[in-house]
Amino acid sequence: MPDRTTHLVLPGYQNSGPEHWQTRWEAAEPDSFRRVEQADWDHPERTDWVARVDAAVAAARGPVVLVAHSLGCVTAAHWAATAAAGRTAAVRGALLVAPADVDTAEVPELVGFRPVALEPLPFPAVVVSSTDDPWVSPERARAFAAAWGARYVEPGAYGHLNSDSGLGDWPEGRKLLAEL
Repeated sequence: MPDRTTHLVLPGYQNSGPEHWQTRWEAAEPDSFRRVEQADWDHPERTDWVARVDAAVAAARGPVVLVAHSLGCVTAAHWAATAAAGRTAAVRGALLVAPADVDTAEVPELVGFRPVALEPLPFPAVVVSSTDDPWVSPERARAFAAAWGARYVEPGAYGHLNSDSGLGDWPEGRKLLAEL
């Protein structure tokens, strides 16, 4: 039997709550979706967050798909820019939703993630960003996608594409994930 894909869920700053689409996807498929837990969701440290992603990819059996939101997208980009090629080879794709522009964010806890890594990702990726996201402008989100070599999807005005956006289980996101 072939190895099953592990979807590593990478929440952003302050984690994803019970109504967030990431949490809902984990609850719907607990054998396939695994959250990369961070030591401190409220005071993130880039080296720690990146190391935890690396450890989770190393521990996965079979192929990996990253399912990131906000600061999780930035963490994924930093991980991909610094991880060993053998490690990144396990990743078959990444869904990068609402990447936070930490370079302009006025949140002291996010300064350690500056600058956003802009190296091309060594795996297929899709960047999804709303037209009215308070954490990233559409122009900057498109620039991230271009730098990362990712497809760009702009679903409309949904804010930060989180639980406040009213996405529920977010079937459109599941479709994008399946297309990876």
